[in-house]
Amino acid sequence: MAAVLGSLRNLDLEYKVGKHFELGIDDTQFSYHRKEANIREEAALDGIYVIRTSVDSGILTPDSAVRAYKDLGKVERAFRCMKTIGLKVRPIFHRLDTRIRAHVFLCMLAYYVEWHMREKLAPILCDDDEQEEAERLRRSIVAPAERSRAARQKDASKRTEDGDPVHSFRTLLDHLATLAKNRIRLCDSEAEFYEMTEATPTQQRALDLLGVTV
Repeated sequence: MAAVLGSLRNLDLEYKVGKHFELGIDDTQFSYHRKEANIREEAALDGIYVIRTSVDSGILTPDSAVRAYKDLGKVERAFRCMKTIGLKVRPIFHRLDTRIRAHVFLCMLAYYVEWHMREKLAPILCDDDEQEEAERLRRSIVAPAERSRAARQKDASKRTEDGDPVHSFRTLLDHLATLAKNRIRLCDSEAEFYEMTEATPTQQRALDLLGVTV
């Protein structure tokens, strides 16, 4: 019994549920009671988190503060893209600091290009290309993000408004990679010329959205 009471004395009651109880322990007995006022105070905030900022409310409104906090998800996706599934910044096999910095800079520059490509290619990607409409459908800034009507239609049909298949950014790049520039040499002649393969409708649509001419 003494060993049990000794263990109870060493309990950390500052965190978790322990902070809501007050214990009475001596060498012969153990008692406790609930801190009802503390429990009611925490229950009133159950499921609620508070965002604090040092920026003046005249510059950053409450809605803007929450939006800025939620935008951290975009930063996390950018790092995930650079480190793993997309640009694969690691591993870095460089010995000099200047080369490591140059490597990281090029990866960040590549992601910057990818971000702009995604913005322009959104109509033929799974991405929502009607962000303003989606934002208007949102009940409040703390509510889950909504998809626009066009995005929900793409999700359901897996087709764009033009009837073309909807792509992810990666599958679209794979499809664009089939475009080729062939060097053709005529038989029994030194003459040669280059010929591009004919773009598919999806490839041509992507090139038009990017403003690229081949």
